[in-house]
Amino acid sequence: MEANTRSTGRLPAAFLTPGSSSFMDFLGEHSPDLLPGNRPLPPVQGAIEAPHGTTIVAAAFPGGVVLAGDRRATMGNVIAQRDIEKVFPADEYSAVGIAGTAGLAVEMVKLFQLELEHFEKVEGAQLSLEGKANRLSTMIRSNLGMAMQGLAVVPLFAGYDLDREKGRIFSYDVTGGRSEEQGFAATGSGSLFARSALKKLFQEDFTENQAAMAVVQALYDAADDDSATGGPDMARRIYPIVTVITEDGFKKLTEAEVSEIARAIHERRLEQPDGPRAALL
Repeated sequence: MEANTRSTGRLPAAFLTPGSSSFMDFLGEHSPDLLPGNRPLPPVQGAIEAPHGTTIVAAAFPGGVVLAGDRRATMGNVIAQRDIEKVFPADEYSAVGIAGTAGLAVEMVKLFQLELEHFEKVEGAQLSLEGKANRLSTMIRSNLGMAMQGLAVVPLFAGYDLDREKGRIFSYDVTGGRSEEQGFAATGSGSLFARSALKKLFQEDFTENQAAMAVVQALYDAADDDSATGGPDMARRIYPIVTVITEDGFKKLTEAEVSEIARAIHERRLEQPDGPRAALL
């Protein structure tokens, strides 16, 4: 059968009539070695040095959600890359921001994109936002063996819920446990500082532009206190990736739009280095 397949160039019938709407289940049945979590690693002593993505932030606003990430990847105390992209569309109405081991995280996102596309083609309908969040949770859990060896992936998932007509945000731990966040969230090495900044800046009645401004402010604060998080790099013209998901779908802000936000924040920081002040009660 294998030889005939190679000679004719045709796929086996099982590949053309998948019995499951889950691409991961299908891959696990036919080629389990291709799943990221199934790849054995040689025994190692201590943590593995690999490029890591750092800080991802999200903020909801009436009508949608903003998901953003800085551009720095680190390897130990070294900057491995200054312009890495950490925020990707999962499908038309959702996006994933990656933190953790960069190579595995990007591979997981690509597999997640295939998972959602496969489901839509097989079922003829999109998976609900809750269902997408659950599928991602399963994928993270399958990477637990890698995580125990220091190759963890901890993404932030956000999207527009067509049924509830609002933006929603989901955070995860290394075991795949997920939590729905209310209003805003952050993950990665600078998440403590970014979340603290958003805690003071967040407003329920944000406009889309205000939400975008708030997440870039939060990334600026994270970069101020966390060496693994990269702030806006004016000299190299490297700015955060900022995406917006609404009922109209996924949209990535242009470099010109993000640079305008970053430069406005930078100008104000020259006067107030610690950023905007929250009013006292």
